[in-house]
Amino acid sequence: MKYNQYIDHTLLRPDATSKEIKQLCVEAKKYQFASVCIHPHYVNHCKKLLTGTDVKVCTVVGFPLGSNTTRCKCDETIDAIANGAQEIDMVINISWLREGKLKDVIHEIKMLKKICKKHILKVIVETSLLNVQDKINACACVLAAKADFIKTSTGFSTGGATVSDIKLFKQQLGNKIKIKASGGIKTYQDMLAMIKAGASRIGTSRGVALMQGK
Repeated sequence: MKYNQYIDHTLLRPDATSKEIKQLCVEAKKYQFASVCIHPHYVNHCKKLLTGTDVKVCTVVGFPLGSNTTRCKCDETIDAIANGAQEIDMVINISWLREGKLKDVIHEIKMLKKICKKHILKVIVETSLLNVQDKINACACVLAAKADFIKTSTGFSTGGATVSDIKLFKQQLGNKIKIKASGGIKTYQDMLAMIKAGASRIGTSRGVALMQGK
């Protein structure tokens, strides 16, 4: 089985250079990955580099803390799509989720989904900061807001994706919402475990190594 279309080839280091971003796109084209996932200021650059390919341009919103206001996240999303982004990975307001302000979480996701229209919206819930009930509530929010994906992690917090979290998400969401496993997926076996548990996308900076079975 080919796993290239599971991979969002990711480079979100704050010091990533345009040369490194170009190499990311070269690799994404070679392996025909699902997308490249990069910071907003590189969206237009990647769009040009990937013209004529099926590789999507994905960027992040409210990243990495999720603490921006909803208006700010909306403006970020509008700007990203105007620059050529085809997929948006947003970070929820984690404080709202933990405090049980689920209506606010749902409203924010809905606002961004309205802007995205047919563009893919993935919702990062930062599982390492959540207890089990928080994770269940996160699933309910993403489902209610009709986003396209729930995503485990930014890769910038205290932990990344775990098989148990992917299984929990799958139990809660079935086939209604897709799942993106992200953060700490370092080996081919890690990737296979996430896919077996129910992940439809893999966010990783090691896409090439994974395709080489490493």
